Amino acid sequence: MRRKIVAGNWKMNNDLSATQALLTELKKQLPDTQAEVMVAPTFVNLFPAFEAARTSKIQVVAQNMHFAESGAYTGEVSAEMLGSIGIEAVILGHSERRAYFGEDDALLAKKVDTALSHEMEIIFCFGEELDDRKSGNHFNIVESQLKNALFHLAPDAWDFIVLAYEPVWAIGTGETASPEQAQEMHEFIRKTIASKYGQEIADRVSILYGGSVKPNNAQEIFSKPDVDGGLIGGASLKAEDFTAIIKSI
Repeated sequence: MRRKIVAGNWKMNNDLSATQALLTELKKQLPDTQAEVMVAPTFVNLFPAFEAARTSKIQVVAQNMHFAESGAYTGEVSAEMLGSIGIEAVILGHSERRAYFGEDDALLAKKVDTALSHEMEIIFCFGEELDDRKSGNHFNIVESQLKNALFHLAPDAWDFIVLAYEPVWAIGTGETASPEQAQEMHEFIRKTIASKYGQEIADRVSILYGGSVKPNNAQEIFSKPDVDGGLIGGASLKAEDFTAIIKSI
């Protein structure tokens, strides 16, 4: 049975006191669920968040990391640094990293390899922009992103991979892919993995949906057979909304 996961990407939000307050509320409101719950605070609050969540079922993960082990990369954070404070998972390939910081498939493949060399779990993000969707090129874009960044991996590496499909046009816009559109793409993603690695691995990989998931649409999206949870942005910054989404799965 595939893992069900609800992960909150807090992006560049919440100072230390807000981070601690939100985690306190989440621990109070966290429903009894079989789903795994993750949150990704900003780098400066990772260790305090890890400490605050230690006695709960909430896993604290990183929003990003560098591909190098160490060196003259001012402002960057390495996998070893993350591991040294107890962080065992990282988000890679988020659309904002691709758009604002020029991260391409080749760079992300290097980050993936580095994370795996440290036995870190990866939430790998990918997805098409609005022009791709309108032109009917969305399947080609998604297939290319997957193949370029992940299809060099050995089969056993997929035990450390969680996928997060993000239609870029539905992130922070209030727009959401319909549950049918989400299912259609998630099914395509699973078939694409099966074509390279076989159906057993494809059926084992959790594929999350990321794109303006909210309490009022989460249940319908999560009900689709190939949607295994969500990577949640804005709604994860409010304990009540995030816990409502967790209950939906």
